Amino acid sequence: MLDIAGFRGLTYDPARVDLSQVITPPYDVIDAAQRAALAQRSPYNFVRIDLPEPAASKLAGDCYRAAADTLASYQTNGILRRDSAPALYRYHQEFTDREHDRTVIRKGVIAAVALSPWSAGVIRPHETTFAAPREDRARMLETTRVHLSPVFAMYDDDSRDVERLLERHGTAPDLAGATDDGTQHRIWRITDAETIAEVARLLAPKCAYVLDGHHRYETMVAFRDREAQRGAPQSVIQRGLMFLVPMSDPGLIILPTHRLIHGLPGFHRDRFLADVQRHCRVEPVPGTARDPARLRSALASAPDGPAFAAVFPGDPDAHLLTVSGGPRSHLEPEVSALHRLILERVLGITSRPDGVGGHLRHLSDTSAVLDEIAGARAQMALLVRPPRLSQIKQVADLGQVMPQKSTYFFPKLASGLVMLPVD
Repeated sequence: MLDIAGFRGLTYDPARVDLSQVITPPYDVIDAAQRAALAQRSPYNFVRIDLPEPAASKLAGDCYRAAADTLASYQTNGILRRDSAPALYRYHQEFTDREHDRTVIRKGVIAAVALSPWSAGVIRPHETTFAAPREDRARMLETTRVHLSPVFAMYDDDSRDVERLLERHGTAPDLAGATDDGTQHRIWRITDAETIAEVARLLAPKCAYVLDGHHRYETMVAFRDREAQRGAPQSVIQRGLMFLVPMSDPGLIILPTHRLIHGLPGFHRDRFLADVQRHCRVEPVPGTARDPARLRSALASAPDGPAFAAVFPGDPDAHLLTVSGGPRSHLEPEVSALHRLILERVLGITSRPDGVGGHLRHLSDTSAVLDEIAGARAQMALLVRPPRLSQIKQVADLGQVMPQKSTYFFPKLASGLVMLPVD
């Protein structure tokens, strides 16, 4: 049973700050240059909490204490304020789907969700996780005692009953702002007790499928368990923060996450193309190594079963790799087949325990990938097709997981919109 509830969120006060100057992308997609630019944008930018500098703390070197100190100062100064009544937070993201040149609005609700282990089957993962990212967010949660950003999840609801119910409440959003990717973010507080109860009733028989934030969810569950051992009341620690979107929502857009191979000793293009034929049919696609549109089209029109494209520096052609037949080829997610057959068996690349690929980089922008290859900044690119939502659901329902960085949902949720204090 999926157990959701309203909560008294912690938000920026729009009378004190321009939300567009303070909300940010998720911490794990912000590089050093972007972090500096965001921090410069406003003294109250959320990056100062979510990705702080140790120097901001009275305890030198403790970035987590810095986050807690900054969070406390924003509350003391009235920049952040706690809502007086429990609410669900209706959240819309309006953005441009560039591939189809259309405007899309992703619609969902942010709620306090009762935490349960993956094994309970109520909240289900689809990606592999690693210890290092969990440790970082665990220390952040332990120190700030605030769930800073929601886990992103979907649920099966073709009827869209929840969204129709939420549409009845209000026209002007309570919070609104934009992120640098052009996405418009809007929040409505839903404080009506009957509506909150009805949303909870509609979602109770559902399962939640985590799309983004696997490490954060595991961190929340581990935090709850540690706090329970210390004697904290369940009423305080049993819930985490989640953004729930129906699976039928047109805004659930998945981008491919391509693999760039670099620094691999002994790698040679001709040897790779010969070795990979043990597992794949290899077919050149003339002139597509510098043409992202044609390359995407070639991949999209590949036959059923896992298919990838390999691109090399100095080679004007891409090479379509189609996995040879077999009972597993139509059941296994494509990115899993890529890791199992090509990265591991042909190239000898395995996932490291810390979740960092020693010879792998990941990019979602096809044009950027081809630019990296044209500039010889990688030995090879392996381009993939994005998984379908139905495949993600199937993997999760079977209790399986895909490799890390298998999915990239565009756009990312904004951080700093709504937080859930642990109290």
